[in-house]
Amino acid sequence: MQSSNPLLLAALLGAAVVASLPVAAEEDRHEANIRTALARVLPNVAVDGVAPSPIAGLYTVTAGSRIFYMSGDGANLIRGDFFDLKSHRNLTDEHITKVRKKALDDLDEKQMVVYSPEKPKHTITVFTDIDCPYCRKLHHEMADYNAAGIEVRYLFYPRAGVGSPSYDKAVSVWCADDRNAALDKAKNGEEIEAKKCDNPIADQMALGDVFGVRGTPAIVLESGQVLPGYIPPARLAAMLDDKTDNVAAN
Repeated sequence: MQSSNPLLLAALLGAAVVASLPVAAEEDRHEANIRTALARVLPNVAVDGVAPSPIAGLYTVTAGSRIFYMSGDGANLIRGDFFDLKSHRNLTDEHITKVRKKALDDLDEKQMVVYSPEKPKHTITVFTDIDCPYCRKLHHEMADYNAAGIEVRYLFYPRAGVGSPSYDKAVSVWCADDRNAALDKAKNGEEIEAKKCDNPIADQMALGDVFGVRGTPAIVLESGQVLPGYIPPARLAAMLDDKTDNVAAN
């Protein structure tokens, strides 16, 4: 039943706002405690976010692809997976996946090399090393991925690091007039014209580190989930179709 008294309604809303102020102030104080503690003991860790966890008094701390759990006073830190035993869910993994998804959504396809079918059903983002054998195997089957309705968006992750031959090849591909054609040649082991220009290769490598990439190819799904290693086109298409069906069912 709704109150028809505007003064009473205003009083109730005002009381609710006042009651929420101490809670908000406490949350801010706990976040400050956590950030201060981490800055003192882990000065090289950049904290992206602090939020209440499902357990009262414990906070989820996001730092790139790493997740910590800390007490509000900043005195205690837990590192590990957080499981909901009732639902059999890995809440830590779900949180990391959401962080990756947001990073994916913020990416501009103009900063990638893209191979797309006419009507894509699924999109994957692949961290690739031009010289890695399984990266080349994946690329050699590009027509099959595209035929299965899979759009492949490449980000470069030369595992040997900045200044390595693989890195220089990635830069040359990026600076080529036709990036797709240059990448095709490089993946086939052919020589491509050495070029230099402003490029996002180092930034893409840093993003790979944030995503927890440890080897290539690393396939990132639209959900933010990372699948390490090469997956044949038919098998990957079946996996993506199954995930789509499960989402639709829920």
